[in-house]
Parts: sequence; structure tokens; C-alpha cells
Amino acid sequence: MLEKTTRMNYLFDFYQSLLTPKQRSYMSLYYLDDFSLGEIAEEYQVSRQAVYDNIKRTETMLEEYEEKLLLFQKFQERQKLIAELKDLSQKSDDSKELQHVIQLLEKLE
Repeated sequence: MLEKTTRMNYLFDFYQSLLTPKQRSYMSLYYLDDFSLGEIAEEYQVSRQAVYDNIKRTETMLEEYEEKLLLFQKFQERQKLIAELKDLSQKSDDSKELQHVIQLLEKLE
């Protein structure tokens, strides 16, 4: 469950601007603020089932966006490459230049 929550948080970060305000609000309350479905339903004066359906639809949409745009996958790949570069820089004689490149890459994130 924690892995799914972490993934949804990342996908939400990358694609939230593509969601409606209501979808953003529900996802933020559920995943970021750890509200229960019942608490969200009470806040918006709708049924728990309506909140559940909206969150599930939004999760599906986020996965579809990722399938097409691959922003999260590319982020993970960049993070892996940065880690490899850091490892190489510790072993390299020319580490100042490499450290500079790493810093530039990290600024892009």
C-alpha cells in the first residue's frame, strides 16, 4: 500500500495541473493529508461512494497520463543516473567537473 501511495503522490505532483480543481482537492486530501473517504465526503457533503469513485477515476487518469507522457519514469531514470554519476565522481580524478555536471542536473529536477 505504501508503494502505491508513494507512486500516486509522484504522479499527482507531475500531473495535477491536468486535473479539475475537485479532483486535485480530493487527491490532495486523500493522499497528501491522509483524510479518510468519510472525512472527505463529510467535508464536501457527498457520499463516501462518490468520493471513492472520483479518487479511483482520478488514479486511472494519472496512470494513463504517465503511460503516455512518462514524466515519472524519466524522473526515476534521471535520479538513477545522478546517483551513478555521484558514485563515479568519488572514484574519478577529474571529480570537480563531474561534481559541477551533477549539480547542474540536480537543479533541473
